[in-house]
Amino acid sequence: MSLDHYVTLGRSGLRVSPLALGAMTFGEDAGSAGTGVEESEKILETYLELGGNFVDTANFYANGHSEKILGDFFAARPGRRDRVVLASKFFTNMFPGDPNGGGAGRRSIVAQLEQTLRRMQTDYLDVYWMHNWDRNTPIEETMRTLDDLVRSGKVRYVGFSNTPAWVTAQAQTMATLRGWTPLIALQVEYSLLARTVEGELGPLALDQGMALVPWSPLKNGFLSGKYRRDAEVTDSARVAFVGGPTDAEFTVIDAVAGVAAALETSSAAVSLAWLLARPGTVVPILGARRVEHLRDNLAALGVRLDREHLDALAEVSQPTLNYPAPMHGEMRAMLQFAGTTVDGESSTVYPPLEQSDVRY
Repeated sequence: MSLDHYVTLGRSGLRVSPLALGAMTFGEDAGSAGTGVEESEKILETYLELGGNFVDTANFYANGHSEKILGDFFAARPGRRDRVVLASKFFTNMFPGDPNGGGAGRRSIVAQLEQTLRRMQTDYLDVYWMHNWDRNTPIEETMRTLDDLVRSGKVRYVGFSNTPAWVTAQAQTMATLRGWTPLIALQVEYSLLARTVEGELGPLALDQGMALVPWSPLKNGFLSGKYRRDAEVTDSARVAFVGGPTDAEFTVIDAVAGVAAALETSSAAVSLAWLLARPGTVVPILGARRVEHLRDNLAALGVRLDREHLDALAEVSQPTLNYPAPMHGEMRAMLQFAGTTVDGESSTVYPPLEQSDVRY
């Protein structure tokens, strides 16, 4: 597989690369420990030259500098923007003290989009994400506003990020029944060290034909291969904020390293390949501070995990989910409750009934 082995993003006709490029690391404004303009452009150029076409950012990354770097890059190269799928997000208030400066209300969404389009020097976004759930705004107001923006031509497709499954389901149902623009993808935290999405959001996305676009697919770099037990990592900008891996996380990290050694590849490549092998359409977002980081991660496109490796990784990283409860999540238990024969075995009805107890 290569970056130009395009997939459709959810139930849509939008074709994107199997790995997206995240621009959260682009920019040094607002005291961020990001990447400067020159290196950011090298990373972007490398991704595009290799066939990549899906670039993701957000309005508040580096206080807007990330969007500006992308805008300046494509403005200096006429014609290239129209061959790239550009995505950004709204929600974060860029104007502290202004109660309408952020969120997912009509006024703030429209204002945030206009500011993003100005920074990115484009007339439209291919994908516009709601970055977080706004508990103070009716979801119908958000969905109607997004539909209006699609109808205006300023946005092509919409998606949600970091939003509960019940809110997402409500929004999708509302859009379907009212003829509004539906969600085609969900941007979620998803990795071998963060699998809680498999409880409800993952099945919802699979049922509704929505793609999953994982952020932090290497879990703060923990799955990159440079973290080892009893070894201090000093070259990670995130360690100061998130700390190091826990003992339980190291168990997964060790298992990934074992598979990587067997396949003669990197832990990062194995971790990303695992995501690419998940059910449905899964398009991980790659973050990179240097070109070599990007190239290392792209090695995942050449990794094929066999059933033995997939089973081993699944077992060691099995998440504890709030729902379904273990019994409800087992096919055998559900079929037994339904009074169905399973694998040729007699089914059990709970609670067991004596014939004399049956009332007609």
